[in-house]
Amino acid sequence: MALSRMRRAAAAAAVAVLSLSACSTGAAGENETSGSAAAAEDQFPVTIEHAFGETIIEGVPERVAAVAWANAETALALDVVPVGMPLIEFGGNDHGTTPWIDEALEDLDAPIGSENAPAQYSETDGIAFDDVAATNPDVILAAYSGLSQEDYDKLSKIAPVVAYPETAYGTSWQDTTTMIGEALGKSDEAEQLVADTEQAITDKAAEYPQLEGKSFIYGNLAPGAENSVYTALDNRPKFIESLGLTMAPVVAENTKGDEFYIPWSDENLDQLDSDIFVSWVASEEVADSIASDPLLGQIPAVKNGGLVADADPTRVFSTSAINVLSIPYALDNVVPMIADAATAADDAK
Repeated sequence: MALSRMRRAAAAAAVAVLSLSACSTGAAGENETSGSAAAAEDQFPVTIEHAFGETIIEGVPERVAAVAWANAETALALDVVPVGMPLIEFGGNDHGTTPWIDEALEDLDAPIGSENAPAQYSETDGIAFDDVAATNPDVILAAYSGLSQEDYDKLSKIAPVVAYPETAYGTSWQDTTTMIGEALGKSDEAEQLVADTEQAITDKAAEYPQLEGKSFIYGNLAPGAENSVYTALDNRPKFIESLGLTMAPVVAENTKGDEFYIPWSDENLDQLDSDIFVSWVASEEVADSIASDPLLGQIPAVKNGGLVADADPTRVFSTSAINVLSIPYALDNVVPMIADAATAADDAK
């Protein structure tokens, strides 16, 4: 199911439930009042609980800023254009965005470069507090993020902050969507969008029956570098599991606490036993060198042709910062690569 179809389905469901029309928040903060906005306003104030306590949002936000990954995209998927959002500096295009962000901005009449476009700020050195403040927001979205207490306190002096529910970088895309939906007065739309997206994942997985039951590990591999694997807390493995695969037991056996990745020593690489190993890599040259590396070549999935070594930053980013807006892209561009590795794993048996 394409992104635009998902968005239309969510909007249609909201209309059916509320018998009202949808609203859209423009980048300049001009809220087009409609029945949906009025219904949302009836639900305010709302209290959102998170890792730093709770945040009270008094009314329908008109100026929405986002920090970190996935939050701006989730707002866009709910037809709300942020007044400010981070530049995409890994996996981004010349606009500091991605294909799915550009499509959403076009649909909402706010393409980059236009007067309705969001302000963009770099987060290379951390949260851009001054730039966020300059957008004069009335809510700041950080449902998926790694905010520290200090970060949260600074942002809270600017506007109410929707922080992650429990663990830094541990918020599922579903929870990110529902939390942001609640903050924006779009809970029904968010619920429908999650349901439509989950169905799209199920439908795509059904196209590749070889995925069902395969074991996998998602990590970072490169000759001569520190290798690592992502734990069940991270959204990359969560996405792959939603396709019908199972994380290899060795990952859980070596996970301690709330860590989203585990450094993995060279002498234990042969213990990374799975049908498929997915890794993002810095270049095609690195990808080509993994199988012939005397250490990395010990990994069972590498030996058996079950390695997915992805050097395309946009594809990698679609699952690294996974959200309802990026998932359709990942389904069309990442899942076929995993399916090819599953077929190779079958052929090797």
